[in-house]
Amino acid sequence: MTSTVNLAPADLPKESGRFDLPIALGILAASGQMPAAALGDYEYAGELSLSGELRPIRGALAMTFAMQREGSTRRAFILPRANAAEAALVAGAVVLPADSLLQVCAHFAAGNGEQRLERHVAQAEPQPAALSSRSSPSSPSMYPDLLDVKGQAHARRALEIAAAGGHSMLLIGPPGTGKSMLAARLPGILPPMTEDEALESAALQSLIGSFDPARWKIRPYRAPHHTASAVAMVGGSSSVRPGEISLAHRGVLFLDELPEFERRVLEVLREPLESGCITISRAARQARFPARFQLIAAMNPCPCGYAGQASGRCRCSPDMIARYQGRISGPLLDRIDLQVEVGALDQEELLGASSGEPSAAVALRVRQAAARQMARQGSLNEALAGAELDRLCQPDAAADKLLRSAMARLAWSARSYHRVLRVARTIADLDGLDTAGCAQVAEAIQYRRAIRHA
Repeated sequence: MTSTVNLAPADLPKESGRFDLPIALGILAASGQMPAAALGDYEYAGELSLSGELRPIRGALAMTFAMQREGSTRRAFILPRANAAEAALVAGAVVLPADSLLQVCAHFAAGNGEQRLERHVAQAEPQPAALSSRSSPSSPSMYPDLLDVKGQAHARRALEIAAAGGHSMLLIGPPGTGKSMLAARLPGILPPMTEDEALESAALQSLIGSFDPARWKIRPYRAPHHTASAVAMVGGSSSVRPGEISLAHRGVLFLDELPEFERRVLEVLREPLESGCITISRAARQARFPARFQLIAAMNPCPCGYAGQASGRCRCSPDMIARYQGRISGPLLDRIDLQVEVGALDQEELLGASSGEPSAAVALRVRQAAARQMARQGSLNEALAGAELDRLCQPDAAADKLLRSAMARLAWSARSYHRVLRVARTIADLDGLDTAGCAQVAEAIQYRRAIRHA
């Protein structure tokens, strides 16, 4: 008997071995070797070895998530046992894990005394570790703690504001001042992920096979090297997979040594920073991935890194400093809400004990401020635009006069003006105020002046 398998439409690329299991079942049903009547009640995915063993696949969670979005979770999903734990994270999904093609066939012949596949029972939901733990951001269950950062009260305050309102931030200072430490501790003070946010983030990681169920509801932290290409950053290649900005969805994207990235790589961030998504177009295919990440970047003030220090170590000319800082375009800087100077620590701060708060205390204030925003407008302040921005972010009369004066003196664009309004609104939420006053607006203004051409 000859069987013909048609994977229409022909112009849609078919990659990986996830079609092996449904193709094999179709051939067996067409040849009368197994009943075909019940096949339509299930979804299938799995790669087959030559021995009939089912091997794990990429994207199992993304497939199950798509089934939920389409209202198809009433259909059971048969897939390799190694993928069952991640697929079962989708609420209501009926996941039937199998080890081999023989087990799947036995499931449909259960009336003849064969054993049916059993539904996978999800284990207790993994819980993120306490915010006070001290480990690297790549640890599967822990966040590093702000208590490890000595001094830098100004930068810590800016980090709290960024976390509370979902704002992007640029840290500028000489080497060894704690810029990378601060960035790595941002995920530990962000509000807890909701079920939908966790599913969106996990589904994207599942597409490249990097999702670990132990990291469920732990915000992603991506820190690509400055040699990363534009394709690595936004996604693409021949198979159109998500890039770093999508893998950081609902989490943090940290770009260290920002001016060292290629200009073209940085410019591709401009659109997703505002839209929260990225559309990748190829000759025969187009893909749209979510990319609502929180950008945290760090840079030195000059090529040698020591401009402005009292030690006088910097020998960079004003032209050299201007060219170095000019590697970051004005339109990109316009989209960064907080630009924070991180100064060098004096000897007493460096050698003394940390005097700052632990992450748990800061995270509590952040959660309270975020809850105010969600109750008021259903989103964080960073996402406010249009009429909502005008209605919810207007400061009082005295603060509005101060803001208009600063806009005229510093020659802000409309985008910069709106971003200061959002930051001032977030500061007011942290302070428990209904309207931003002069103190909140003045604090927001200072975060727009770290780079001269910003």
